[in-house]
Amino acid sequence: MPILVITAVAAERDAVLGGARSWRIPGPDVLAVGAGPAAAAAGTASALARGSYDLVVNAGIGGGFPGVAPVGSTVLATRVVAADLGAQTAEGFVPIEELGFGTSGFEADPRLVTHVGDILRAAGVPLATGPALTVSTVTGTAERAAELAARHAGAAVEGMEGFGVATAAAAHAVPMLELRTVSNAVGPRDRAAWRIPDALRALTAAFAALEGSLTP
Repeated sequence: MPILVITAVAAERDAVLGGARSWRIPGPDVLAVGAGPAAAAAGTASALARGSYDLVVNAGIGGGFPGVAPVGSTVLATRVVAADLGAQTAEGFVPIEELGFGTSGFEADPRLVTHVGDILRAAGVPLATGPALTVSTVTGTAERAAELAARHAGAAVEGMEGFGVATAAAAHAVPMLELRTVSNAVGPRDRAAWRIPDALRALTAAFAALEGSLTP
């Protein structure tokens, strides 16, 4: 089945290709389309208009929420949420649904999440599941991390592309998954503590384990 994998940057694309290189079946098409939800939506929509795919996967590295997805783990999203799409008011954040302007979330197919999750766990991948939050501004304070965790129960990971990919996939009626490996904790910004090379290696390992299992 044709699979499209969308990443933000070339390093993530290369990590996915490194894992898929070991597949004995044809691997996915993997595109690096740029950072942020707008670039992700545009790149995904363009690819889906050009070709026929049965599944879209947004793959990359991201920040894990402490207590749910530790550094070094892999996250499979149960829901993809645009965490900062709405309005900020004196009473707090109001999501776009309450404003009457659309939706801020897409649910992943639970059967597909369970199936892929079982494959990853059987391969020894340390896996967490839960909502993946898409933001346009990366969280850099404990206060912001706490606010997001309070608004999105069980939030597992933060990234910048998932909602854009999910929006394009939904427009083309193609199932979508988001899979991220955790390079840092969501919270106070400390680049010295980030483990980007380790997260990229974990992304390669995850895709190596997924041969033949990405089926809706």
